[in-house]
Amino acid sequence: MRFIKQIFVVLAFLCVNPVFAEPVVGKDYKVLHTAQPSHAGSKIEVLEFFFYGCSHCYDLHPAITAWEKKMAKDVELIYVPTIFNKSWEPMARTYYTLELLGQEKQLHDDLFNAWNVNNIDLSDKAKIVDFVGQRGVDRKKFSDAYNSFTIQSKITRSKQLAKIYGIRGTPSLTVDGKYLISGLGPDKSITVLNAIVDKARKERVVKD
Repeated sequence: MRFIKQIFVVLAFLCVNPVFAEPVVGKDYKVLHTAQPSHAGSKIEVLEFFFYGCSHCYDLHPAITAWEKKMAKDVELIYVPTIFNKSWEPMARTYYTLELLGQEKQLHDDLFNAWNVNNIDLSDKAKIVDFVGQRGVDRKKFSDAYNSFTIQSKITRSKQLAKIYGIRGTPSLTVDGKYLISGLGPDKSITVLNAIVDKARKERVVKD
């Protein structure tokens, strides 16, 4: 009788705490045809391709932010503002300009909320300068950097990365230049991301 009770306890535990299966290639993630070089040094590079006006990116944002705070020291998360058409470019310029000024983390949440909650029009430079200026960013420094050669180079690089990695939608996550995660909900994305980061880590150990 005691043994039977123990079985019921185990079954009840499994029902409340389902065991997550290993991610399935072709379903939960893809293997890139050509592995890309990492720019994170010895760390496992995770790229998030995103757009502030993307509702799915907005949904993932809290989860990826929480994940970033807890990620292992051998992992680096890099945000890549994606440009699928000309109307997306101002937000990419905004992210890279704020990054150059060291203020991208300060306004990251505000920019997501502006698009997805408050319906604020940030379609051109003048409106963007006004928006960031109201939040403590030096308007002149921002305006001068916005169309600079440095930012233009980053815009060009962003477009190249999206093409190289075969990004078809946002948000998309790549891991260690080898794996692509896209089309999943926030919770599933993080679960798969953790598994693939661990996979990449083990592959590095074997390689070494």
